[in-house]
Amino acid sequence: MEKAIRERFNEAILSEARQRYGVAADQMTLLDGFESFMYEYAQDGRAYILRLGHSRRRSPELIRGEVNWINYLAAGGAGVAKAVLSANGQLVEEIPDGQGGAFLATAFVKAQGGPVWQMGGWTDALMVEYGRLLGRIHHLSKSYTPHPNGKRGQWQDRNNLGLEEIIPTGETAVLQRYHDLMTHLATLPETPDGYGMIHQDAHAGNFFVDEAGHITLFDFDDCCYGHFAYDLAMVLFYAITNHPEPVTFGTHFWQQFLHGYDQENELDHAWLRDVPYFMKLREIDLYAIITRDFDSLAGDRWAQTFMHGRKERIEAGMPYVAMDFGG
Repeated sequence: MEKAIRERFNEAILSEARQRYGVAADQMTLLDGFESFMYEYAQDGRAYILRLGHSRRRSPELIRGEVNWINYLAAGGAGVAKAVLSANGQLVEEIPDGQGGAFLATAFVKAQGGPVWQMGGWTDALMVEYGRLLGRIHHLSKSYTPHPNGKRGQWQDRNNLGLEEIIPTGETAVLQRYHDLMTHLATLPETPDGYGMIHQDAHAGNFFVDEAGHITLFDFDDCCYGHFAYDLAMVLFYAITNHPEPVTFGTHFWQQFLHGYDQENELDHAWLRDVPYFMKLREIDLYAIITRDFDSLAGDRWAQTFMHGRKERIEAGMPYVAMDFGG
């Protein structure tokens, strides 16, 4: 979390947020949060998540665009964690920080179940269900009209990517690979059949699975307008990253996932040829972020494994994974 945001947060802000959602202090528990302050609270026998972000990172209009889309998806039958109203009947509550900005409070129904690795791990049925969920979201996105009081940005906006600013100075080969990649991606058509609102971060860490095998997706903080192939690429990227057998597992996962996806959304499989390009984009993006944010990788096994030889692979233009994507 940005230091300037962390320093503006205080007990008075939290107290005001509790008041606006009608939550008693003893009913709220602090959770881990990367870009926002996250809390779990109970109300009328049901569990909710309260998120406190800041206007330095996302404007009120962007947050309204996020929650409006989430609730549109929920109304359309997609398994997502629905946003709920405050005591004042608002989906987004603006709480001034006293320094010209504001903390933006939003609340969501807590997803049922738990992470994949706590609920029995990957099964073929779960991979198919995962595909059906993304397919349903993309199908609904094709007919989504943003609410006039909030709209999300585009996937290539500088505040979404902007890797020129975070790729380490002097890493000209990595920067060139990034520029070449963006040149190709800029040629892709932005037609309604393959472009619309996407989650952009729909990996397994951002959904829970219940005992019946139903998935509830959350953390739509990065949602934007983008290619559906980008969403699919992010799913596969995180499914295979640091897996001991990425090609074997990835091939099977991809087949099951697409089987489910095709049940809910009609997408020309020619788009699958661009999945490896979007996976490469995420590879470079993650490499740059870890390089910027970690002084040391000691103690973070996941990051250590991902970064091992990563710079050399990017510079050499090696595919993120050598498998058949279809299309």
